[in-house]
Amino acid sequence: MLVVVSVLITTGLLMVALRTETELRFITVFSMIATLLITQFVAHGLTAPLDEMNTVAKGISHGDYTRRVSGADRRDELGDLASTINRMADDLEAVDRHRKELVANVSHELRTPIAALRAVLENVVDGVSAADPETMRTALKQTERLGRLVETLLDLSRLDNGVLPLKARRFEVWPYLSGVLKEANLAASQRGLSSGSGNHTRTDVHLHLDVSPPELTAHADAERLHQVVANLIDNAVKHSPPHGRVTVRARRGHGPESLDLEIQDEGPGIPEQERHRVFERFNRGSSPSPHGPGSDGGTGLGLAIASWAVDLHGGRIGVAESVRGCLIQVTLPGIPRARG
Repeated sequence: MLVVVSVLITTGLLMVALRTETELRFITVFSMIATLLITQFVAHGLTAPLDEMNTVAKGISHGDYTRRVSGADRRDELGDLASTINRMADDLEAVDRHRKELVANVSHELRTPIAALRAVLENVVDGVSAADPETMRTALKQTERLGRLVETLLDLSRLDNGVLPLKARRFEVWPYLSGVLKEANLAASQRGLSSGSGNHTRTDVHLHLDVSPPELTAHADAERLHQVVANLIDNAVKHSPPHGRVTVRARRGHGPESLDLEIQDEGPGIPEQERHRVFERFNRGSSPSPHGPGSDGGTGLGLAIASWAVDLHGGRIGVAESVRGCLIQVTLPGIPRARG
């Protein structure tokens, strides 16, 4: 544009000079002045957005993710660059917010069992309580809760770093899921259902397994699938009414050795506006406390780990419509189809 406009101005002035018999030196001076003015105008239009981008980039480097670059709607390279910088600022702002929330939530989760353990030990040291088995069991319970929380956080760290490989194999679904449910019932009868993130004393909830056909097989990582089923059962039991029922259904999927799982409870369900957030870390929903006796609400990490394990398989997990309670559907793809 600069070259074309300069040539047009010079040509126009030359034609004026020929018709008015103006000296060539005046035409040259006028052409140079006009070209310099146009160059200054164009240069300012180019450098002003770059200066703004530089200012915003410096702010981002110092932790200020609130500023954005204007001119992202331009249909040129500068507009594309402005859009890229704005998207980068949005992503960094989201990551920074998530980091702060993670630190706050982890601190809160660690503070509760530590405070309870400290109170028990202070009572023993001060002579208020005797160091009898019941008191020690209370302290041990809080220590176990701390251990589960730390183990869960280590799992999250490993999955964020991508250091947990997928070891898929073929297995029979009925014996496998039956073992998972037996472990859940055994944990509930001993010290509370602690399949992942919670710590329950719910022995009144009935766990029911429905596998069809009975000889159903699947191809997946058994350890990761155990995390999925155990955490979903844990969450379902938390929100079950007294003497409720949790059903685990398994069906054959569309692909070879694929698997469709459903975990359904009889609790209050999840509001539709909150379903997209149930798999976020440390999310406990809007309920002030879970339903059913003996539930402490967990840490809000179980469903996040279940979602991660399903994603690792290349599957899908989500909340489905249900007449009663909450229905979680899990789809595992099975054996990957060969490309050719």
